[in-house]
Amino acid sequence: MLDLAGKVVFITGASTGIGAAAARAFGARGAQVAVHYNRSATEAEAVAADIRNSGSKAITVGADVLDSDAIARSVQAVVEQFGRIDVLINNAGSLVKREALENTTDAMFDEIVHINARSVVAFSRNVIPLMRKQGGGNIINVTSVAARHGGGPGALIYAASKGFVSTITRGMAKELLPDHIRVNAVSPGVIMTPFQERFTTPEQLENFRKTIPMGRIGEPDECAGAFLYLASNHLSGYVTGQIIEVNGGQYMP
Repeated sequence: MLDLAGKVVFITGASTGIGAAAARAFGARGAQVAVHYNRSATEAEAVAADIRNSGSKAITVGADVLDSDAIARSVQAVVEQFGRIDVLINNAGSLVKREALENTTDAMFDEIVHINARSVVAFSRNVIPLMRKQGGGNIINVTSVAARHGGGPGALIYAASKGFVSTITRGMAKELLPDHIRVNAVSPGVIMTPFQERFTTPEQLENFRKTIPMGRIGEPDECAGAFLYLASNHLSGYVTGQIIEVNGGQYMP
């Protein structure tokens, strides 16, 4: 993966969990990394510090993904610092709250879909012209195994929003081929992150574990390789419109 060295990688939601693991993995391979965060500035700076300690460049960029203007400013901040964006990883997302469909309010629906789906569109539409101008790039979206099986208890709208991400990944791949922009997605299964700690009880996690053939919950670092692969033109130059499942065998398409 020597072709990752020097590339500028912008990862949304990179202060903790899967995004942080991916950021550190790219930094360890010589990429210049923009670590996006919303509320977790301290955690984001810790990730950036780890990247700098590995010998690579890193910055932190704050933006509320519910604010399209803030998203545009964050993209501009990355370009002002690094001059370009070679890889965009749309990782920011949230379940917001576990709730049965009959109790889901319009406001809750809007927030979940905005965070998980609309943010992908907002970040991408700001980055695509840059990639087109520089002759190409890579966009990697983050969907979920929930998009395949409908989600766990109280996560129906979250699962549906991730279904949007899976579908738009394929559409973006076709639309952006003439611009030499490859678009793929990583679909994590049940991964032990602050996401699970916040929204999932120990009992629910144990029930999820029982559905995983490997018999255990995944770790964030176990997702990082999929991002590295998809970002490397040497390894995946003929791959676009694909969704890589990282779920311990929980779902096998």
